[in-house]
Amino acid sequence: MSAADDTATAFDAATSVRSLGDGTFTATLRAEWAIGVHPHGGFLVALLAKTAAAALHERGDATVDPLAVSTEFLHAPALGPVLLRADVRKVGRRVSVVAVSLEQRGRACVEARVTVGRLPMRRSEWTDLPQMPAEPPSSAPQLGKDTPEGPFHLSAACDVRLDPATAGFLSGRTGDPPRLRMWARPRTGQPDVYFSLLAGDLNPPVVANLGRHGWAPTVQLTSLVRTRPAPGWLRILVESRSVHEPWFDSDATVVDAQGRLVAQVRQLALAPAPGG
Repeated sequence: MSAADDTATAFDAATSVRSLGDGTFTATLRAEWAIGVHPHGGFLVALLAKTAAAALHERGDATVDPLAVSTEFLHAPALGPVLLRADVRKVGRRVSVVAVSLEQRGRACVEARVTVGRLPMRRSEWTDLPQMPAEPPSSAPQLGKDTPEGPFHLSAACDVRLDPATAGFLSGRTGDPPRLRMWARPRTGQPDVYFSLLAGDLNPPVVANLGRHGWAPTVQLTSLVRTRPAPGWLRILVESRSVHEPWFDSDATVVDAQGRLVAQVRQLALAPAPGG
């Protein structure tokens, strides 16, 4: 195995789980996949989805993909070891359902209901997708480590570029619509189904365009996986329909290098105070 191949497994290794043989699994939340000291929400979604697949694998179903993940963020977990409990609620011919809970020090921190099955392979019959270049323009800045939310440690493993035309907050502009266009890919290797779950939550909070800077904790997040991503950049449009007192919604549409819809991610989050 080459050094490049070894590095390409970083995301897989970080989201790997170890079975304890009784429907429970262990994993370690690492600083490389955190914003400041907070494990990244999209990373946690990918981890819970992988746990669901592992639980079904133990029952003899080795070829399942996440189709939908509905996640509730109850308490922010700390970096370090966690326990994951998987409860297989349904095993069907086309669809199975697994409830997964991430626990730390005896307290449930994140819970998800994961729907799994077989992803489609052929091209879709109809789509209505945002029009974006397949690759970021040379003027698109990288999302670096320093952000108003705290150190974006994922920048070491994820190449994330922002469209400066939609990211007014980068130049101190306030009042632009809460909408961002961006591109993302692993720095080594290629995106897979689980990386597409992460990609739908890689953006800075869209309320930054309204002058609301800082930590914006997600309360509920629902992810739909539509197909396996092709190699290359993922293009992502993130927009909000309403920013209402402390609450805002954020919808991400993730399209692969071949122009196919690979994921849709909708979340409800708490916005930082204006001027924060």
